[in-house]
Amino acid sequence: MSATQLVLIDCDSTLSAIEGIDELARLRGPETFAAVEEMTRAAMEGGTPMETIFARRLDLIRPTLDELALIADQYIAQVEPAAKETVAQLHAEGWQVAIVSGGFTQAILPLARHLGIPRVEAVPLLFDDAGVYAGFAPESPTARTKGKNVVARQLRAEFNAARVVMVGDGASDLEVKGDADVVIGFGRYAVREKVRTGADFFITSLADLPAVLR
Repeated sequence: MSATQLVLIDCDSTLSAIEGIDELARLRGPETFAAVEEMTRAAMEGGTPMETIFARRLDLIRPTLDELALIADQYIAQVEPAAKETVAQLHAEGWQVAIVSGGFTQAILPLARHLGIPRVEAVPLLFDDAGVYAGFAPESPTARTKGKNVVARQLRAEFNAARVVMVGDGASDLEVKGDADVVIGFGRYAVREKVRTGADFFITSLADLPAVLR
């Protein structure tokens, strides 16, 4: 198998303007939204370990499958303006593209199909036979601190990738330094100073990504 080049792209506040977990919380009213938004912000800025808040946020919300479908629609409605064209261009230039996210698989898969991205590494939510929320897949790497590092290593091996690039807005993306050859910070929707200063490159439009990768 010949070596490939692999670009891993975060979903929330990168491929789409929204944070899916925050939008689920918004459905539960202002108090839940405020609590979840604060936990999300703390994790994205790197002050709180992801595993500390992951289950807690979901237990507050207890989302339904129908609500995940609503979030899927919002991801597509608020997709980053250049995302679809950029993904097509990356494919044309020989890059493999995957979404690597701490978001929820059921909500992200429709966006991936919309963008033509064949691979999604995210967190599947679990539901019982009555459709009631029953937790999340505990083996999901991206539900934990440095989980994206685990995924980056796994995908590098699977794709025999000579070069791996991580693109995203949050601390969990910046952490992939060392397991990705290049980390590109993204600031269209949220500029996190730690990411802006710590990334190898920093862009505010996905339209700029192909040129940076060249």
